[in-house]
Order: sequence, then structure tokens, then C-alpha cells
Amino acid sequence: MLTNHPYIASPHNMRVKQWASLLEKKYRDRIGQFIVEGVHLVLEALKAGAAVSVVVYDVDRGIPKELLPFVPTTKHAVQATQAATPEWVQASAAAIAKCTGTDTAPPVFAIVGKLQTHTAALYKQDSLVILLDGIRDPGNAGTIIRSADAAGADAVILGRGCVDLYNPKTVRSTMGSLFHLPIIEADLFTLLQEAKQHRMNVIGTSLAATNTCYSYNWTNPTWLLMGSESEGLSPELQQMTNESLIIPMAGDSESLNVAMASTILLFEAMRQRKFN
Repeated sequence: MLTNHPYIASPHNMRVKQWASLLEKKYRDRIGQFIVEGVHLVLEALKAGAAVSVVVYDVDRGIPKELLPFVPTTKHAVQATQAATPEWVQASAAAIAKCTGTDTAPPVFAIVGKLQTHTAALYKQDSLVILLDGIRDPGNAGTIIRSADAAGADAVILGRGCVDLYNPKTVRSTMGSLFHLPIIEADLFTLLQEAKQHRMNVIGTSLAATNTCYSYNWTNPTWLLMGSESEGLSPELQQMTNESLIIPMAGDSESLNVAMASTILLFEAMRQRKFN
């Protein structure tokens, strides 16, 4: 046990109760913070300089070696000045389990302030933005954010009816990508009106489309609209698209999972922009 780090043993401790409340959206919205769980996500938050206020680690397992460079009190603290300096707290496995949403308690979690949104990249001349309409599954939303990051997209926009970005399952599914590019929660109809004024190409998908994703010129500034698998794009948003595309399929599958479809489209955009 590190004597200079406070220790919390009981899952009924008041601080533990406050942290655990962040598993619910109403408290995340009220407090303006969310939880990241596990070594990888905590490391990504620290590396990105996110507003990490507290890092809580299992007293029996100690500080994960990957995080030692961010602990100011250790000899390894060569990177500590590159990120926010959080409070480091030791806790029992029972206290950590109360604050996390997984079946097995992770060795560490952190409390992070909600991310600042930056809209400067939305209207670049070569902008690539993906907008999600009614994507309620946290795994799908997180995977799309991860794919957007990997494909070099400029931003992801979550519209009304989407799962909360800070839902613990969504955060885990992003694998840290939510710290790498702007993720904006906004009214899509309002933003699309602004996009039209900036001459962005708004692209949707449709099984009835005649143009494929491989015939579209993805080097144009493009805003890609993706709707839920069950309902598709809302009619008011569909009317705002310049063009609808289809992903051609050789087999008998009726459709693709929205996260898989988004990944295919984003990587076709990257192929044309970077490797054509």
C-alpha cells in the first residue's frame, strides 16, 4: 500500500457512492463526469490530456505498470506533466466493483470530465464526418466511433435518439477512440442546415439506391448519415441528403449491421483519399 495515496475499503463509502452514481445518465449529466474502466482506457484518457480528476486502483494489485509514468510521486513520472494531474486513490476490489459495470472488477478506473466539443474540423474543404441517427445500441455506437478514428474521420456526431456517449458500454466499445477525435452530441437537422450552407455533400444509404459506395467520390467534403438498422434514417433527414448509396453484396444477406456498414463506407473513403 502506498501510504501517500488515500485508501478506501468500504463500498458504502460516500465517495464510492458518488462515483457509482455515474453509472446512471442523470448523474453523469448533473455532475458532468463519467467513468472509464480498465488499464487501456485510463491510459488513453491520461495520454490525451483529458480532464481526469481521480484514478482509483486495486490496493492488492497496485498501480498498473502502464500508468506509472503518470503518477507524480514515482520515479517513473516522466510523462506526468503531459496530462492532467489527478488524485490517485487505493481501493478494495469490493469498492471498485461497485463503481464499474463489468462482471469482473477491473484493476483500475478513472473519473473523467465530459469532453469538450470542437467543431472547427466539421467544415474543412476535405471534411469527412459521420452522423448517427437513432443508434441506440452502445456496442454499435462505440464501434462506429472506433472505426471513424481508424479511418481518419474528422468527427462523429450523435443525434437525438442515440445512446449516451458516456454510457459505460459505449465508452468501453470505443477502446479509447473517444479521446482521439471530436464526438459531438447535437441536433442533426440544425447541423445539416449549416452543412448545406458550407457546401458539404450529405450522403445517406438506402437498399433502393442505384449508386454504390464504390462509385461515389469520397474525396469530396462528405457528411455520412447512418440510421438505425430497424428504422433507417428519419424522413426529415433523408430529405436533406444529396445522394443515397448502397453497399453491393454478392451473397444472400439482406443487410449489414450498422457498425459494419459504417466501417466499410469509412474505409472506402480512406482508401480513395489515402491510397488511390
